[in-house]
Amino acid sequence: MKCDTTRVFSVMSVFLIMFFYRGTAFGAQAELPEDLTELSIEELLDIEVTLASRKPQKISQTAAAVFVITDEDIRRSGAASIPELLRTVPGLQVARISSSKWAVTSRGFNNIYANKLLILIDGRTVYSPLFSGVFWDVQDTFLEDVDRIEVIRGPGASLWGANAVNGIINIKTKHAEDTEGGLVYAGFGKEEKKLGGVRYGGKTGKKSYYRIYTKYADYDGGTDVNGDDASDDWDMLQAGFRMDNEFSDKDAVILQGEIYRCETDETLYFPSLSPPYMNSAHDNADKTGGNIMGRWKHSFSDVIWLTVARYLKSCDSALIHTDCGFKDFRQK
Repeated sequence: MKCDTTRVFSVMSVFLIMFFYRGTAFGAQAELPEDLTELSIEELLDIEVTLASRKPQKISQTAAAVFVITDEDIRRSGAASIPELLRTVPGLQVARISSSKWAVTSRGFNNIYANKLLILIDGRTVYSPLFSGVFWDVQDTFLEDVDRIEVIRGPGASLWGANAVNGIINIKTKHAEDTEGGLVYAGFGKEEKKLGGVRYGGKTGKKSYYRIYTKYADYDGGTDVNGDDASDDWDMLQAGFRMDNEFSDKDAVILQGEIYRCETDETLYFPSLSPPYMNSAHDNADKTGGNIMGRWKHSFSDVIWLTVARYLKSCDSALIHTDCGFKDFRQK
């Protein structure tokens, strides 16, 4: 009997602590802190995502394995690219094949040509029509402008199409109103040799905002299995803009676009009829492209709205030429 009384008292104490903690957390309508480690479990479940049902929905009401990388997570991560950020997502396979090539997927079968993971940037699909996969070296944006990255690990093809068989990643950037003023960053290192970017945002009307940015990155190459230079260094220059306009309480228009130029050194391997049956060649690939997207949203009420979006994109990655010739592996 004494043991049962002690057990009942312990259980009642736990419930009382949870009751008072819950009352403290929700009794006052305080503003949520920016640091997610200060949020309670209930408050974390109130974070809204849009991927699972293509509408804003709380994580607690989402029937999917959802993970969210917030802007605070991005700032603290020190990552210099989107694939590096995705390495922090549980259950997502991210592999770096070379200095510029990445393989990203979910639920296994990861390779450079993985094409069953849908990638969206502000609702715009970024996969290549060539193989329905993603060239990660040219998928970038000003990371300080990213509001959050939503990741669903699991099938979403019924809502998003065949590319979403293994999951969906949606990269959402901030409203131009939230990025007023200037921002400059720069960095130097051994692998990331030179990194830098400039962004400026302003206001053109009562409810009209804009921002423009440019960034540059220069990455050093890696080494092969013999410890020699892999000749896969690369650099990228990118610029973009975003404009947010609210013409009325019910109508809002977003216009955004980007252009880029990427130059990549590559080492290609070819079969040979003589031992060790493999030759290599050093190539250089120049990739240029851009995109522009417009979106109009009309709200009929707080829960009913209509969104119309249209985007155009162009890319040219076929400019490949051999500049160093072949190298026979038998010279090793």
